[in-house]
Amino acid sequence: MNKNIKLAVAGAVLALSASANAGIIIPAGDWTLDVSGNVNSFISNVKTDGSSEVTGGIVDSSAAKNNKSVNSIGTGLLPNFLSIGGSTRQNDVDVAFAISIQPGGDVGTAGALGTQNNRQAYLTFGDKSWGSIKLGKDLGIFASDAILNDMTLLGVGAGAGLGNATYGRIGTGFQYADWKSQVAYTTPNMGGFQATVGLTQNWGVTASTDTANVSSASSSSAGRSPSPAFEGKASYSFAADAVTGKVWVSGISQKVTLLGVRAQDTTAYMGDIGANVNFAGVGLTAYGYSGKGLGTTFQLLNAYSATGLARDSSGGYVQATYVLPTKTKVGISWGESTLDTADAADATANTGLVKSNEMTTVGAYHPLTKHLNLVAEYSHIKSEAQNGNSNKADSISLGGILFY
Repeated sequence: MNKNIKLAVAGAVLALSASANAGIIIPAGDWTLDVSGNVNSFISNVKTDGSSEVTGGIVDSSAAKNNKSVNSIGTGLLPNFLSIGGSTRQNDVDVAFAISIQPGGDVGTAGALGTQNNRQAYLTFGDKSWGSIKLGKDLGIFASDAILNDMTLLGVGAGAGLGNATYGRIGTGFQYADWKSQVAYTTPNMGGFQATVGLTQNWGVTASTDTANVSSASSSSAGRSPSPAFEGKASYSFAADAVTGKVWVSGISQKVTLLGVRAQDTTAYMGDIGANVNFAGVGLTAYGYSGKGLGTTFQLLNAYSATGLARDSSGGYVQATYVLPTKTKVGISWGESTLDTADAADATANTGLVKSNEMTTVGAYHPLTKHLNLVAEYSHIKSEAQNGNSNKADSISLGGILFY
């Protein structure tokens, strides 16, 4: 991967840690302020085929959009980001903070003002000798490396809307790490090895098939387990001559409060493993995950049957990229996320429930300048229900993303 693309990917991480790549540096007394982020926009055409019921499918199965081409202009997988951070060293402790906002790039309705998120607001303190502690809201720990190694991070991927961003490969190869309030500890970098453990905000189960007998949606405290989620990851980064790479594992465990016929607590869990290696302009990534009771696409979405039985889910993706002499990075990736029914009764009652979401993406990412990348992507997405019915979509996107 060439230097310009590395910079773009580092910028995509934004302020995920106190040591994130600097943007616009402003000395301010004892503090060093860092203003960074990105602005991106893409024009996309999505052609859908099929009108099947696929509850939880990435491809929209509404009658209004099936067998039609839909054009849109908006942000990609990364929303627009404005991040303000600061760092200082006091009493032999490194102290830092980051606060960011994500203005929407599309409005959808005449007169509307668009969408806006507030994904980050956290502080860190520590020292290279013993590590660092993070307090506040930031990207979740589990599956974070999966999304940060996804090539569609600089583009669109699946063209379906996700608030003020697209799906990318979320739900077609990995679970969304999401943005969570957390208390986390990260070890020092020990010869390439580093680990993070933390307590994160627990989610509630969502989807109409399970909320009657399982914990309520995350917007309400009723029925939710009082325990936080437990998340952790470990990674090893290496470099040998012209070969660099990283291997990682991560996991999550969370109590879920069952209501109705199964009035008890149960545990949802999931683990993953991934690897990335780069040499001679070639980048290869492989990733896989598996779990129980954590659903698909988003954590705890469609995770339980109507009688409170946990559903198994798994998936992964493979990706290959190559940097051409023009510095353009071209790549191809394939991934799939699957969801099993809990038992025979669940399968009979939910024939339209998603069984798998699959996507193949081909993309080209050209660094026009040090900070500006032009992007062209094509993705083919298929959502299949438990009964074998499916919807398909072809998404073509053109646009650019600027990091500062």
